[in-house]
Amino acid sequence: MQGGSSGIGYGLKYQARCISDVQADTDHTSFITGTLSLREENEVHLLRLSSGGTELICEGLFSHPNEIWDLSSCPFDQRIFSTVFSTGESFGAAVWQIPELYGQLNSPQLERIASLDGHVGKVNCILWWPSGRNDKLISIDDENLFLWSLDCSRKAAQVQSKESAGMLHYLSGGAWDPHDVNAVAATCESSVQFWDLRTMKKTSSIECGHVRDVDYDTRKMHILVTAEDESGIHIWDLRMPKVPINELRGHSHWTCAVTCNPEYEGLILSGGTDSTVNFWFASTSSDEFTSGSVVASPTQKLDPLLYSFNDYEDSVYGLAWSSREPWIFASLSYDGRVVVESVKPYLPRT
Repeated sequence: MQGGSSGIGYGLKYQARCISDVQADTDHTSFITGTLSLREENEVHLLRLSSGGTELICEGLFSHPNEIWDLSSCPFDQRIFSTVFSTGESFGAAVWQIPELYGQLNSPQLERIASLDGHVGKVNCILWWPSGRNDKLISIDDENLFLWSLDCSRKAAQVQSKESAGMLHYLSGGAWDPHDVNAVAATCESSVQFWDLRTMKKTSSIECGHVRDVDYDTRKMHILVTAEDESGIHIWDLRMPKVPINELRGHSHWTCAVTCNPEYEGLILSGGTDSTVNFWFASTSSDEFTSGSVVASPTQKLDPLLYSFNDYEDSVYGLAWSSREPWIFASLSYDGRVVVESVKPYLPRT
């Protein structure tokens, strides 16, 4: 099933490729996003869904000095977030705080809490501790993985440990295992590497196509989802890592982003350079769907592709489920268009 969007739109002034759910805002459905302009002053937009769910309101607009290539909201403080940025010549990473009185200021400035210095090559992403309050951060560049300790009160970040993947490897991103906080998956060209943060050593890997994104299933242990150039989405059971347990081919070009629903097992979003967002309901085990999923009948056969949102005009690089209202998600296309949708109309009937 495919068609246009009935969602709520919001336009950024410049191009953009990253958006994040503001998980720590438990009173509102909020998202934060940032722009990617080489020549103009970049912006961070704090967006909030209205109480009636009919309007996307900009609650804060803040200047950011450089192009934003990665952005993640802090899971325990709604005013804190991280960015990876480029000056055009080099990459950097920092943790920022939104000013407390930003609603009363004409031109609020973000406060830089800490710079994550020490990277030599291109920084690719920052990962926050999966949930709850913790001072640990991970940053990944082309060749290295850093584990940081963040002290917001002292406005400082210290490297706790660092390890190199080696010059023959090219790290591009990663995900922190929500079921095992000592485990991190790092994407690396045609494989995903698994690292133990206690030893900072690689423990294993799975071979796959050119991986562009990766996410853990937050509801089920051992399940990992990868987005790949040529083969769409693969679902892996890490206890049986040689072959994927499910393969979803729904994009006509590169699959750039994938994210698992924070509450409902088997619900997955993917976005790609075919200007499409796909909404999937896919089995994450060798068994059929379980009673813990959104479909009660274990014998019901379903097309895993529930809906395709295909009226975007540019590549979709950013996807974020709302942790507060897990049937709502935000998408971001490269032309700076944010769309907030509800998947309720497309859920399978029991």
